[in-house]
Amino acid sequence: MPLDYFTFYGLPESFRPDEAALKRLYYAKSRETHPDFHATSSAENQAAMLREATLNTDAYRTLSDADLRMAYILRQHGLLAEGKQEQLPPEFLMDMMELNEQLMDLENDPDAAAQSRIAAEVQALANTLDVGIEPVLAGYEQLPADHRPAALEQIRTYYLKKRYLLRIQQQVATFAARS
Repeated sequence: MPLDYFTFYGLPESFRPDEAALKRLYYAKSRETHPDFHATSSAENQAAMLREATLNTDAYRTLSDADLRMAYILRQHGLLAEGKQEQLPPEFLMDMMELNEQLMDLENDPDAAAQSRIAAEVQALANTLDVGIEPVLAGYEQLPADHRPAALEQIRTYYLKKRYLLRIQQQVATFAARS
């Protein structure tokens, strides 16, 4: 199994890591592994440094982006599987079915006022989700190990809902671009 990105940087697993520390660690590792500093070393060492530099870049890109970081942590805990259809709560899906019906109506009969109303409704839902999950994200690092699975399930549900809302926002933006 590849090295965990948080372990790579010596940081605790967190949804809200110290971004300044992360950047410092990234630059320090970049200097350590830069090919120019290993040009005269053995081919094996050069290859090892290139792998380390690639890991450093991948780890930093992932951990410095909140959405990528969230998906990464959820995958690390086996809570997100690529290509697997994830289950969302039925009440959320009912709300989304209603929004999707409004989008279909909008596609058949473009209406700027309806489009604005749907966009505002989706944004309000996204904002409510963000406000609701923030304490869980901020407090995750301090949770005892036995409380983390429940928090991760909450975060997983949030992540899936947020992805769904993002798709709807993209559809609304597509309609806006057409009008």
